Amino acid sequence: MKNQVVNATNDRVTIRHVALDAGVSVAAVSKVLRNAYGVSDVLRNKVERSIERLNYRPSVAARAMRGRTKTIGVLVIDLTNPFLASIIESANLAFANHGYKTLIGIGQSASPIETSMIESMIDNRMDGVLIIAPRIFDKVLEQYARQIPIAVIGHHEPLSQSFDTVNSDDRAGAALAVRALVKSGYSDVAMLGYDFHDSAPTVVALQREHGYLAAMKELDLEARIIRLPPVSTDRQEALENFLRSDDRPRAVFVWSDLDAVPLINMARTRGIKVPEELAIIGYDNSPVAALPLVGLSSIDQNPDLIGSRAAEMLLSRIDGRTAASHILVEPHLAARPSA
Repeated sequence: MKNQVVNATNDRVTIRHVALDAGVSVAAVSKVLRNAYGVSDVLRNKVERSIERLNYRPSVAARAMRGRTKTIGVLVIDLTNPFLASIIESANLAFANHGYKTLIGIGQSASPIETSMIESMIDNRMDGVLIIAPRIFDKVLEQYARQIPIAVIGHHEPLSQSFDTVNSDDRAGAALAVRALVKSGYSDVAMLGYDFHDSAPTVVALQREHGYLAAMKELDLEARIIRLPPVSTDRQEALENFLRSDDRPRAVFVWSDLDAVPLINMARTRGIKVPEELAIIGYDNSPVAALPLVGLSSIDQNPDLIGSRAAEMLLSRIDGRTAASHILVEPHLAARPSA
């Protein structure tokens, strides 16, 4: 009966229709949409079922009537990864060219902090949110995308209909690394990854693992993934154990320069010749990797293009586009003496 009432209006589904369908108040629906503290699982499930059943989306026109603030929130996992700076600068330039100011929040690799910051950006009536390398799960992003335009970088979710994504083609990048090492004459090629623990399945490192495994299978080579502790922990001891290991591989593809740069430095400090005794390829082509004293071969994601494309997609979402877009940017190998 509730669905018949909603469908009979022939109007866009509103938050009031959701409240009616769920048998709750408009305020209750608003709390669920904002992921507010204290919402019970029973209430959340009831409202979410109605949202999915009615295909509810907030009215872009209603948002426009409230007036734009010409501000965009940028939520980044942290600022320790130098690769992220290029993405932020490129996106910020694109936003500025359209008259927008950006406010940056740091998620610290923690889902509760990320969700709290997104809610603050919504509460402060920002026009959109650009999220870089989130740790939160897709279902949570879907909830927030019903309230505010969102574009996400470093989060592989090509089936999402409510937010856009821009990523390096991480599978292709990992395959590039494997083929480059094999072309240099190495057959014992391992991948240095990390323990995903409670990470979302959309993280880039998992896509790179898939690319590594596929390339090794294609080349008929035995794959081996060596896992470090989670990214939020100190991994120095684990890197030292890797270098001291009796069955250390002849060549290694490292999931990110975050570990590849310390690894190459540590290897040379301990008298291990690179690449004569250990060939190394990283991912991100960070500024440090290009330093002559480092000379780390690394997969370049083209961060400037990723940042500008994500900004363009978010701006078009703000202007009313509703069809989702998911872009993969082709990476390339920046070859240096480490491999």
